[in-house]
Amino acid sequence: MAHVNMTGCRRSLMQPSGWLAAMVLLTLSACDDPMANQPHHEPLERSAFYADQRASRHTVEGTVARGQLDDDRYLTDYRGPDDPLPIDVSLATLERGRERFEINCIMCHGGAGDGRGIVPARGYTTPTSYHIDRLREAPLSHFVRVMEKGAGNMPSYAAQVAPRDRWAIALYIRALQLSQHAPASALSPEDLEAIETGAAAAANETPESSEP
Repeated sequence: MAHVNMTGCRRSLMQPSGWLAAMVLLTLSACDDPMANQPHHEPLERSAFYADQRASRHTVEGTVARGQLDDDRYLTDYRGPDDPLPIDVSLATLERGRERFEINCIMCHGGAGDGRGIVPARGYTTPTSYHIDRLREAPLSHFVRVMEKGAGNMPSYAAQVAPRDRWAIALYIRALQLSQHAPASALSPEDLEAIETGAAAAANETPESSEP
């Protein structure tokens, strides 16, 4: 019967080369995993299992991957301006847009959308004001694309803002623009009267004297 020198084995494992050999053996043993060696087909390989003999199969009808629902795809693929808006223009949508704007945008773009947020006030690049002519005339899809793709120093917010919320934010941006540059034709008679009354009151006010 052969005699095994256990002392010699222990000494060999204490050497760096011994540890290396042990790790190689463990690695090779781990590779022999039946779960990783199951029958499978390569892409575009012929398969006798299916009637058309194609191993690569189409997606089962009626199924979609997570995050790829039809409405989200339409929201993302909107081309405008010939397409109708993919969201309802309502007070609830506008309120949702305001909420998402204040969470994701206000720190840079400011509460009025003029680019005077707290982040640029501390040295970051000042965003373009929403109230310039170019952006007042831009379609809502422009703002949605910027949120999706990013522009200039602004990174993409696709991971932070869902497609439907991008449209809600864009709608709120339009409301901000109107708040600072609304045409007189968009105002009600009551609004026009209030403006005229306020302007008349301001004109009649006399500044207080600073002398004692």
